[in-house]
Amino acid sequence: MLDASKFFDALGNRVRSIRKSRHYTQEDMIDFGFSARHWQQIEKGRPITMKTLLRITIALDVPLSQLVRGLPRPLLTEK
Repeated sequence: MLDASKFFDALGNRVRSIRKSRHYTQEDMIDFGFSARHWQQIEKGRPITMKTLLRITIALDVPLSQLVRGLPRPLLTEK
């Protein structure tokens, strides 16, 4: 079983930090095609798809490598 919870938690924190550094509110993300609720879930660390990850890089104008570099690696667990 794949445990990626730490990865998504850290990703949500990084997304929030970058959004704030760009002086965007969560509501501003609606202009990029995200609902406010979806954006809140992203920042809370809920798992997202690759397509959503790519949309985030476009919205925040950040390279994918910068967005995920140094985040905790997902773990394979027995279950």
